[in-house]
Amino acid sequence: MELKRVVVTGLGALTPIGNTTSEFWQNLIAGQSGAAPITHFDASLFKTQFACEVKGFNVSDFIDRKEARKMDLFTQYAMVSSDEALADSGILESEPNHDRIGVIWGSGIGGLNTFQEEAKSYFASDGPPRLNPFFIPKMIADMAAGQISIKNNLRGPNYVTVSACASATNAIIDSFNIIRLGKADAIVTGGSEACVNEMGMGGFNALRALSTRNETPETASRPFDAERDGFVLGEGSGALILEEYEHAVKRGAKIYAEVIGGGMSGDAYHMTAPHPDGLGAKNTMLAAIEDAEIHPENIDYVNVHGTSTPLGDVAEVKAIEEVFGEHAYNLNISSTKSMTGHLLGAAGAIEAIACVLSVKENVVPPTINNTIPDPALDEKLNFTFNKAEKRTVNIALSNTFGFGGHNTSIIVKKHTP
Repeated sequence: MELKRVVVTGLGALTPIGNTTSEFWQNLIAGQSGAAPITHFDASLFKTQFACEVKGFNVSDFIDRKEARKMDLFTQYAMVSSDEALADSGILESEPNHDRIGVIWGSGIGGLNTFQEEAKSYFASDGPPRLNPFFIPKMIADMAAGQISIKNNLRGPNYVTVSACASATNAIIDSFNIIRLGKADAIVTGGSEACVNEMGMGGFNALRALSTRNETPETASRPFDAERDGFVLGEGSGALILEEYEHAVKRGAKIYAEVIGGGMSGDAYHMTAPHPDGLGAKNTMLAAIEDAEIHPENIDYVNVHGTSTPLGDVAEVKAIEEVFGEHAYNLNISSTKSMTGHLLGAAGAIEAIACVLSVKENVVPPTINNTIPDPALDEKLNFTFNKAEKRTVNIALSNTFGFGGHNTSIIVKKHTP
């Protein structure tokens, strides 16, 4: 069968560097760090006392207070970014039949805030256990997709993907495949995460995964720098409206970019460490390139997973060098996590948005905080250090990798009729 074309017709972002897509993009290009001391709780006893939090978020500005009490923070974030993306696309107003509009979302952990608060309440009680009747519905990761669907009466495919930090990209790839197979006309996709709490910070500290640069948090996320010491935990949400091309054209939708390929692979190596040779990363990029029916040299920009960990950054660069060969020197490479921190299951969503806007605007966001080049990395590679770079970006690839060895890549290109 002939596969259908899939385009992006709406964007929504709620991030540590901007609470709308426009703010997010402007601050991304400006090289703005979202890292600061934690305000969600008293982190004075923790090894890491900073994070990339969403700032100035008041849920009552977006969601009725009674309804908001039935949602974990990660679902609230999902509702806000999906509302922006749906409004941006205009699809609900121009498409009366919602049977063929779905929601496929990603979250690596889901309702960790809810679980923590209910556990506190339970262990503090001397009498019979009294738990919130919405404890389970608020906590489970699939509820983000469910709530988006319920609010907007979207009756197409509906579920959440869970693959750690690859979750949102898995959701986007699934959405892409379902639409191009003709099983839906449009899908609200993306991801959300809200784990800047005691259990989230404590758990990642126990893994020794987080930076402990407490004196200068804004410089802590420093992918590819010789002095990087771990990632910076982030939170937030990103949403994209993926739509079948002819359907979008028929209703006169604006088109940001076209999704042309997706790849997935497993490291089969370690619970938390990447394959040292970047084998899984290499395989997922090659799979995405094959799926897109392009050549490696057609790609202009790679938004890397680039978490700022000693092992992960090196392994990913090894994979890029193997996949692209000499063309690696023509690429722009950047890690937007240097500004947003690591949004875990939501990372792939905001990084896909960064790629879509890079293709649309012909600007590559920077990798900030580089001061000492890592001698283990080829200095001739263009990591777009410290300053955004203007260049023609026809095709961009985004990588996201998760604990458990889950690897995903998505490819977007300039829209041409």
